[in-house]
Amino acid sequence: MVYKYKASIPGSKVFMREYEIKGETSLYRLHDFLVNDLDFSPDQMVAFRGLDANGKTASEYGLFDMGDGSMDMVTVGQTIKKGEESLLYVFDIRKDRVIKLALIGEVAESPRASYPRLVAEKGRNPEQFANGYDDLDQYSEPIVDREDEVSFMDDELPEGEE
Repeated sequence: MVYKYKASIPGSKVFMREYEIKGETSLYRLHDFLVNDLDFSPDQMVAFRGLDANGKTASEYGLFDMGDGSMDMVTVGQTIKKGEESLLYVFDIRKDRVIKLALIGEVAESPRASYPRLVAEKGRNPEQFANGYDDLDQYSEPIVDREDEVSFMDDELPEGEE
């Protein structure tokens, strides 16, 4: 079985990827693929969080078993059987930065394709250690009126405005 996932960064309208992944692919193999596809450093701690239908964390899979299994022992198909149709790929554990992988369907396996594979992309790769994803939409936010931000105490009025 080959599953199609849409990858996005929560809060970003610019970044999107679509991946096709075989059900028997381990989360560790998926991690390796994502590291290469997104140009991330391969020597960092990462984890996957399996989300239930309500978007709450149901399982956590790390490089080491944290109680739900390790990434090399759990497959994509097993997470789907558990009802975890979305995965969060935590690529910066210290800042809890994630890429959400949401199941969007099943596709026919192509005999000539190598899986997992990238089938669609939009936006540039996120920087692994930045404070956030530099979204082009951030420049289209409304301008804040500066006068509302300035507040002086009665005895601190600027010169000439007493």
